[in-house]
Amino acid sequence: MILELADIRIQPGQQAAFDEAIQRGLSTVISGAKGFQGFKVNKGIESPERYVLQIFWDTLEDHTVGFRESPAFAEWRAIVGPFFAAPPVVEHFTLLAKSGD
Repeated sequence: MILELADIRIQPGQQAAFDEAIQRGLSTVISGAKGFQGFKVNKGIESPERYVLQIFWDTLEDHTVGFRESPAFAEWRAIVGPFFAAPPVVEHFTLLAKSGD
């Protein structure tokens, strides 16, 4: 499994609208993508315009090729993109260790 980590900064004062938009985009667009396994979204406390989005994919290519090169990516960006203060910083990770569930 691959973890996509997106560090998102939005425009000030847009948190409530972005909260709705990101949840709608995840549930209606990303959740239907091939290889999608789940997501987590965290909001900043000290930095209320900062969000950390984690999406779990079967493979790196499911995100970088299958999703990013599909029409769904444009649909996702149309929902969340207007809120961005800057392009999100996106990186991918593999699991090294974890605590028990």
